[in-house]
Amino acid sequence: MLAKNFAAGIMLLASQSALAQVPTEQRSNAELAAELTELKQALAEQRALLEDLRRQVAEERLASARGTGGAGAAAGAAQSQPQPNVPPPGGAPQPALAVGQPPKRDSKPPEVAPIFENPGVLTARGKLVLEPAFQFGYSSSNRVALVGYTIIPALLIGLIDVREVKRNTSTATLSGRYGVSNRTELELRLPYIYRSDSTVSREVFTGTAVEKVFDVSGHAVGDVELSLRHQLNDGGADKPYYVAGLRFKTRTGRDPFDVVTDCVRRCIGENATGTGLPLELPTGSGFYALQPSLTWLYPSDPAVLFGSVSYLHNFQRKNLSRLVLDGEREPLGTVKPGAVIGFNFGVGLALNEKASLSFGYDHSSIARTRQNGVPAPGSVRTQLGTLLVGFSYRLNAKQTVNVSVGAGLTRDTPDVSVMLRVPTSM
Repeated sequence: MLAKNFAAGIMLLASQSALAQVPTEQRSNAELAAELTELKQALAEQRALLEDLRRQVAEERLASARGTGGAGAAAGAAQSQPQPNVPPPGGAPQPALAVGQPPKRDSKPPEVAPIFENPGVLTARGKLVLEPAFQFGYSSSNRVALVGYTIIPALLIGLIDVREVKRNTSTATLSGRYGVSNRTELELRLPYIYRSDSTVSREVFTGTAVEKVFDVSGHAVGDVELSLRHQLNDGGADKPYYVAGLRFKTRTGRDPFDVVTDCVRRCIGENATGTGLPLELPTGSGFYALQPSLTWLYPSDPAVLFGSVSYLHNFQRKNLSRLVLDGEREPLGTVKPGAVIGFNFGVGLALNEKASLSFGYDHSSIARTRQNGVPAPGSVRTQLGTLLVGFSYRLNAKQTVNVSVGAGLTRDTPDVSVMLRVPTSM
């Protein structure tokens, strides 16, 4: 509307110039005076309108430049300076004057150093982003099991099972994200997993007190994942961005029910012998899973607040059995892993136009596993809490390096995890 008013003012100025070229003897003095008064009044209104427009544009550009830092703030300050005055009546308008064209606001969420699995900024329409990544995790746990009965509190009749487990997990991943539209993207994630466990223990239900080291490893393709994410709104300054996601996890990894377990005939009940540990580690969960999620980002100068909530549903499997020594099968029946309720939150800070830093916390609550409709023996609800810090550095316009470190805060969480990601735009 303001641009149209300015155009009308220019047309009035042009009409004034045209009227000046008409011979005065063809018009009366009264007509000339009336036209001149009308032109002066219209010109005064247009000048007042232009001054108000300059002030609005300067305020919008200054607001958009706040919190960007570096070159962005300098550019915003330069753009907020007053524009040249309108040329006098009869003069030609200057083409460099951009009146009525406020800066276009970016509808994408701000970028932060990623520390969680789901990215906050979606891929642009028709663009492809390949992200090779490597993650290493280490965890250790101790378990003491008393198998027997006590006569007095200081005397145990039976066995003491002391078990110490050291776990190392390395995962190499290649992810591809494609922008279906400016608000929707598809992601395909292909992992390759190498695991190694060292267990200091002894066989259960044996009389020996000698500890043994049981080493086992496994490496193969993991569970392939397919994700769909969609940005729900535009967001903006002091307005949150919302991104909905849906992830489907396959069971392409090595099934835990197909690896051989160190038991002669059975691992539970009567005639249970052996360590009960797998002779080769699986690389997949063995179950299909579906996970809806909702991610939010809230720009708050000079930081960006972000977080998400999710729910992972594992589909049950029927007629399962565990493979033990000598090719024997131990029937397990119907098994359904517990659902996982997860949430995380964090804050991101831009150090400059290339580097950013993020801090966050991730928590998952895993329900009890059910076997044949009842909770599996020894299954309890598990809480996983991780404190995360991440750093991101943009190498060039197409490539960025992201590093994140996680520290476990609960007993069941890996002690430490390190991830390196290098997203590259094609």
